[in-house]
Amino acid sequence: MTPQLILDTGPWVALLCRDDSFHEWAKAQFAQHTGPFLTCEAVVAETCFLLARAGFDPAKALQLIERGVVRVGMSLEQQIAPVRSLFQRYDNVPASLADACLVRMSELYDPCRIITLDSDFHIYRRHGRKAIPLVTP
Repeated sequence: MTPQLILDTGPWVALLCRDDSFHEWAKAQFAQHTGPFLTCEAVVAETCFLLARAGFDPAKALQLIERGVVRVGMSLEQQIAPVRSLFQRYDNVPASLADACLVRMSELYDPCRIITLDSDFHIYRRHGRKAIPLVTP
């Protein structure tokens, strides 16, 4: 079974920002893996915010969702208790809402790998003690 790819903010922003230092790497990841990439609402919000702040069109991120390249694969409303529990567990990191949602998604989708630029994912664990499989540069 092919692992589901779960998309974090960093690679998504890098894909859409040609001047990002990870642009070529992100472009290669999107070309190499067949979609859809799964993500959460918090990552969509972070991606749109960071694109706009960098002077890029945040609608480009939404176009990838419309085209089916990226799909929102978790409802925060339905997973609020496990996500809240992850906040409590990782209050020393501290985890962002997007990070906690992606950790939860890694528990829901197995096998999976999170495509990320965030080193905190080396600290986070799914199902209590299991390392999260990652795709990183």
